[in-house]
Amino acid sequence: MSDSTRTQRDRNPEGRAQNQRPRDRFGRPLPHGAEGVPRIPDDAEFTPEEGLTEAQNLLDDGYAFHAHEVLEAVWKSAAESDRELWRGLAQIAVGLTHAQRGNRVGAARLLRRGAERVVGYGAEAPDGVDAIGSAAFARSVADRLDALDHMEGEDRVDTPPNPSDPGDDAGSVGPAGPAGPGGRETAQSSESPESPVGPDIAGAAIEIDTSGLRLRRGDSRRA
Repeated sequence: MSDSTRTQRDRNPEGRAQNQRPRDRFGRPLPHGAEGVPRIPDDAEFTPEEGLTEAQNLLDDGYAFHAHEVLEAVWKSAAESDRELWRGLAQIAVGLTHAQRGNRVGAARLLRRGAERVVGYGAEAPDGVDAIGSAAFARSVADRLDALDHMEGEDRVDTPPNPSDPGDDAGSVGPAGPAGPGGRETAQSSESPESPVGPDIAGAAIEIDTSGLRLRRGDSRRA
């Protein structure tokens, strides 16, 4: 990236880097100039404690896409031993975003992939993360999505495979994979081939109570 390109990046009123394309609450791109939901700046930094608090607040309000941006920001600075935990949490949030947008197949796949990553940290996951509970919630939503697909049977129009969905060799938070630099793969624009939340996929939106994902051990839902 050239120096001129870097200096032309969009900035918010505080001067922090900000993605150019406005998006709606489900992360779908809107036309330039449209009023979208405020994004998490590209260069945002969160400690694990801050990230858990902010991401949970967003999940409680139904903003899974924005929660995944926060979790990715934590991933960038996480200790190597903890990176798969935060990567998995971000993938679960991405899976919920897919579900909200009506992409059942992609949602179930990402939810299960994220669950597999976090559950290995067990009951003593670092930073108070409820790895077991997060994995159980993700799998329960994936099961629900699979059941909806099964019930529809032949009446369902299958969603084509999403070529932008990262495989096991691709990192959920950076084009260079889990060992690469802290990119914003899942938060990039819909035109990016790196983004699993990229191309708009036709499908009826699914009502998902994202507040059911409790990131901290012992945390209860907002009253």
